[in-house]
Amino acid sequence: MLAPSRDHLQWPFFGAEHRALANDLDVFVRAGGLGAIDHGDADAACKALVRRLGDAGFLSHCVPRAFGGASEEIDSRALCVLRETLAYHDGLADFAFAMQGLGTGAISLSGSEQMKHRVLPKIAQGALISAFALTEPEAGSDVAAMSASAVKDGNEYVLNGEKTFISNGGIADVYTVFARTGEAPGTRGISAFVVFADTSGFEIVERIQTIAPHPLARIRFNDCRVPATDLLGTPGEGFKIAMRTLDIFRPSVAAAANGFARRALDEAVVHARGRKMFDATLADLPTTQSRLGEMATAIDAAALLTLRTAWQRDVQKRPTTREAAMAKMTATENSQWVIDQALQLFGGRGVRSGEITETLYREIRALRIYEGATEVQKLIIGRELMKSSS
Repeated sequence: MLAPSRDHLQWPFFGAEHRALANDLDVFVRAGGLGAIDHGDADAACKALVRRLGDAGFLSHCVPRAFGGASEEIDSRALCVLRETLAYHDGLADFAFAMQGLGTGAISLSGSEQMKHRVLPKIAQGALISAFALTEPEAGSDVAAMSASAVKDGNEYVLNGEKTFISNGGIADVYTVFARTGEAPGTRGISAFVVFADTSGFEIVERIQTIAPHPLARIRFNDCRVPATDLLGTPGEGFKIAMRTLDIFRPSVAAAANGFARRALDEAVVHARGRKMFDATLADLPTTQSRLGEMATAIDAAALLTLRTAWQRDVQKRPTTREAAMAKMTATENSQWVIDQALQLFGGRGVRSGEITETLYREIRALRIYEGATEVQKLIIGRELMKSSS
């Protein structure tokens, strides 16, 4: 089993606790802590992974300390370290970890004390599985087009509508759901709610299969009644809550992409050293060395943007909307290119089902879309530039 490089952990963005965390997780994984992961049964695999990561204490980094977390507030650098390390070893393990944080990030930010105490400790323990339900069939990147509605009725809200491509859909116990409450036009009329999977009127309509198997579903709310106390924040604040949540977790998407890319580079180096051709090895060819050099540079460029964002949020306590978009865009695009180059170096072997390059090629593709597609990240960067120059 290859071990990930830790050279970048010596960069000044990190503290000793982050380096120790990376080492602890790597040792845990290499010792078989994740168990035998059956990628043919993503539901069962994710349930098992959440439990194992919770039992080992790693999910404590998904919630604040007051509710069983590892630090006072969610630490972006810790999320990056954990996701990069998990992605290096297994994409489904990274997915299982990431959704525990993203699925309840809005609760950490805006939930009532009662809701936080009800949900967050169990998320940290791996006793509950969470999901983040924002995307709709006709409202992906264009959140303002959201049609799912929530109408106040006494001490309850009545939810109707659909969400799709919901990660952990079908296995989650608790969903953060965004629906239109109509306080104002567009995004200003969206609110956020906590919906438990056993709530009457909530159903799984379709399980969705993708090129890299993960638990995904289309879900429906049919006169689904949610207590008004399960509203997150205030009415009409949902879009703001969603964007604040994504700002926290987008750098960790970039970190996961970097983990995939680092694995691809390491596999390519090992393969090139051992592949005999033209009375030498593939690694001896100048073209190979040039390609590997470009791959390594692309990874470090993305990692610098990623860790700058996490450090800025953790240490400087500054908004990171623009920086998070830059990191997410660059890391996912660079990782796709790095993995493609690694696959090319493997030649025909690289596209065989089950080869690590083929697996990584499938794993990276969704990262360029979820939590804001690359095209959306470009718009965010441009918009933020206009704000800062006005």
